Amino acid sequence: MALRPYALRCDHRTTPLGIDESAPMLSWRLVSGRRGEDPAAYRIRVAERPEDLDEGGQPLWDTGRVEDPAAIGAVYEGPPLRARTRYHWRVTVWAAGPPTGSAEDTSWFETGMTVRSSDKPFGGPSDRPFGTLSATPSEAPSAAGPWRASWIAHDPRPIPVMDAPTEGERALDHHGLAPCPLLRRAFPASTATRARLYVSARGLYEVRLNGTRVGDAELAPGWTDYTRRVQYQTYDVTELLLDGENVLAATVADGWWSGFVGFEPRRAGAHYGSRPQFLAELHSTGTDGRTTTIATDGLWRTHTGAIRHADLLMGECHDLRYAADGWDLPGFDDSGWTPALAVDSDHRLLVASVDEPVRATATLRPRSLTRVRDGVHVVDFGQNLAGRVRLRLGRLAPGNRVVIRHGEALDESGALYTANLRTAAATDILIGDGRAPVVFEPRFTYHGFRYAEISGVPHLDEDAVVAVALHSDTPWTGAFDCSDPDVRRLHTCVGWGQRSNFVSVPTDCPQRDERLGWLADAQVFLPTAALNADVAAFYTKWLRDVDDARTPDGGFTNVAPRLVGVADEGAPGWADAGVIIPWHLYRTYGDPRFLSRALPGMRAWVELIHRHNPDLIWRRRVGPHFSDWLAPGTPTPRDVIATAYFAHSARLTARAAGVLGQRDVARDLHKLASDIREVFVERFVTTADHGATVRVEGDTQTGYLIALAFGLLPTADAVDGAARRLAELIEQAGPALRTGFLGVALAAPVLDAHGRDDLAHALLRRTDVPSWLFPVRHGATTIWERWDGWTPETGFRAPSMNSFNHYALGSVGEWLYRGVAGLDQKPDSIAYGELSIRPRPGGLTHASARYESARGTVAVRWRREGDRFDLDVQVPPGATAEVRVPTSDPESVHADGEADGEAAGEAAGERGQYEERGQYVERGQRVERGQRVERGQYDGHKRDDGHGRDNAHGRYDVGAHVTRVAAASDHALYRVASGRYRFTAALTAPASPRPPLTPTPRTSAPAAPSSVGSHAEDTP
Repeated sequence: MALRPYALRCDHRTTPLGIDESAPMLSWRLVSGRRGEDPAAYRIRVAERPEDLDEGGQPLWDTGRVEDPAAIGAVYEGPPLRARTRYHWRVTVWAAGPPTGSAEDTSWFETGMTVRSSDKPFGGPSDRPFGTLSATPSEAPSAAGPWRASWIAHDPRPIPVMDAPTEGERALDHHGLAPCPLLRRAFPASTATRARLYVSARGLYEVRLNGTRVGDAELAPGWTDYTRRVQYQTYDVTELLLDGENVLAATVADGWWSGFVGFEPRRAGAHYGSRPQFLAELHSTGTDGRTTTIATDGLWRTHTGAIRHADLLMGECHDLRYAADGWDLPGFDDSGWTPALAVDSDHRLLVASVDEPVRATATLRPRSLTRVRDGVHVVDFGQNLAGRVRLRLGRLAPGNRVVIRHGEALDESGALYTANLRTAAATDILIGDGRAPVVFEPRFTYHGFRYAEISGVPHLDEDAVVAVALHSDTPWTGAFDCSDPDVRRLHTCVGWGQRSNFVSVPTDCPQRDERLGWLADAQVFLPTAALNADVAAFYTKWLRDVDDARTPDGGFTNVAPRLVGVADEGAPGWADAGVIIPWHLYRTYGDPRFLSRALPGMRAWVELIHRHNPDLIWRRRVGPHFSDWLAPGTPTPRDVIATAYFAHSARLTARAAGVLGQRDVARDLHKLASDIREVFVERFVTTADHGATVRVEGDTQTGYLIALAFGLLPTADAVDGAARRLAELIEQAGPALRTGFLGVALAAPVLDAHGRDDLAHALLRRTDVPSWLFPVRHGATTIWERWDGWTPETGFRAPSMNSFNHYALGSVGEWLYRGVAGLDQKPDSIAYGELSIRPRPGGLTHASARYESARGTVAVRWRREGDRFDLDVQVPPGATAEVRVPTSDPESVHADGEADGEAAGEAAGERGQYEERGQYVERGQRVERGQRVERGQYDGHKRDDGHGRDNAHGRYDVGAHVTRVAAASDHALYRVASGRYRFTAALTAPASPRPPLTPTPRTSAPAAPSSVGSHAEDTP
């Protein structure tokens, strides 16, 4: 297979509909079946008509042939893009010869209602009082822009009379929430050649055209600070328009706009507004070329319907007696409805969505269903998740009520455990009207749960209920496998924790009255998240939330979107995410716009800390200073953590400025970082025995981890001494960690970097508290917030802070890829252009990882059998790799051709992350789309050897593509070009193997959270 591009993307999305970026990034990945076949040049053409992409056509923009072997994308630099226009684009890639040749692929993108100015820094800090509407000039179109629609709402006047509630009339507690408004507009239309619907809400919306739901977005338009930005979505509705009467209809709900959000009791909800509002424009073009626009205005009609309340935290109530059958279809009599209230026509804050929406991605059948008493059943779905329950019932008598309560665990009696939900009711209610059958599925809420208690149903069959998983639809790009079933399950837990908490923003947990975009959680987990999935677009959106939340003096906050009740003043390690995240995204995806957009905020943050701490010890302006949150044992001194992050943020900001060519800024910030380092050493580091003994103030694991990870120690001897002391502290503890959120992300990578991957493996495979595998051994299906969230001896920890689906401690997932499997890039590499393949087998017998990088597929698979070690590697076109082959005899290493049988990473890649022993009801769901990209490149045993000859045995002469560059007593180092390779070596067991860890017995006690025995029942 010759070199060719695939997976074409526009601003990190596949065929995005409705962008407002005037200079989008057009990018691609590369694949080739020939070793060493790398790109030499590319050409991009953009046109409004597909035929203009062909030779002889008239494209809008044509780069011509660009000689750039490292290119994997380019920013559009053609004539200004027009709003509401589809653009087709084609990339042609030439291979460096011989042999020479070219290949191409075609895709498209479409602009939205407006096209805004491009690549400007984010809007910057705001001096507005929180909760007041404002516009950011660089982000928002003017009020006199192309929008015609008004924001409309259900008119709350007149206030209805109120009678005393009767049984079934009120669904438990409505929490002060109003019924969800229905909005409709009937209009005539003719057959359309093109129709686009542009939709937004202050709140949540679900829109329908002639009775058919439009799109598959859930919880749209997503959460932003509505005083700064309101997202809209674009839908192609050409096939839904009828010739004659049509009806555009919407249901709106409170959502983040006016519902309950966060945990502040004095401001539990209504953070941005009091009632939901809706905005939409339908542009349809007929066969005669004329365009008709239907927009929200006072001509719309409104009423309330079956959804009596809907809230993200409290839940949703459907009373079928209030249903308005056929309200979204032509012919419905709405004479009894009232005119919609036109609230305002301010469009300045409207921006197009830049990421994929939340979608329903999978359904899970019950693992078990238990009748606990008459009419009450507890359903175990076998997986902690974020989502909702879909329930199918027969006839439900008028006024009869079905109640669904959600929880992550069962208590000691086997009842649903809900204490850790705090004030979140997480309760959905259905009230019958006597008709059958009934399908109940909430539409404007989601819950974090594994268990559901369903009451009000005398007889419930397992086939009548499923769980529906919801999360932002980030394409899955990574896969990992190894010989230890516990570690495999740990990786699965990490993945489900990521899915459950990537819901419009990266939340801390999906179950309790919080669900906020905490910056520290997001920054420590990002390296893992970016290996599991393509999160470029997701974080593009959220970084705008982070910037919108900045304080008037330029500081980053602790959560984004910004929310009353959480201290605005950013804490060390939390607010520093505004620096750390853009840098990591740039290194991962190679898009410098992550830096150019964020650099003003990064600089303002470092300057703010410096201004308040001229002595360079970060003591003032530290916000709530969470320290190393939830670390057991001796706390790390707060000054140590803060000053280390000050230095780290200064250095990363300097590097970002350097990438962007701002040399003076980079020089000044590098000097500041160096000065902070000197002060850190002077104030917090002591040495003795000529540097052999090193102590960081506090003498804690986290103190040494951040000093080593952030390069704060003065000499190589001091580095060695600190690494030894870190290892001593870990070994004295068990070996075990005594770190919290900040330290845990650094533990395995730092130990590995300083020659103690054996200790990292010991921590990975430890099964007592604290450890990653203790929850796994006790049935966890997601990562816990606390190391000891539940133990057989103590039961549940304090319910005020005890989530069983909280990804921060899952940051070890990065080391599974980079350490255990050995799939990494070199420290100065960008977008996986220079790979570092270095497996750390530990006590495992095999491991594999696959990752769809910005350049193409990277894969590693190794296996140890007896004294033989086999290593298979796949390097994408345009990249190179250093391959470190572990061996006890460097002269035994043989570098051969492509692997026989499975290609590198196939074992991991073929095992879908959602395939948990056949739980799925609907196998055709949009699941793990990233794993289906270019599957053919892994298949088969007969491949072209790059010289036009097939080799049925998959073995090749090494030739010029593999170079041995070094050897030592425990490894041999090779440099390889793109392609697939196999290395074999002798690897005898170490003379003094690590003692086996004593396993913790499983428990089947009902109190075990998240699971009473996992659905993944591999015996450890």
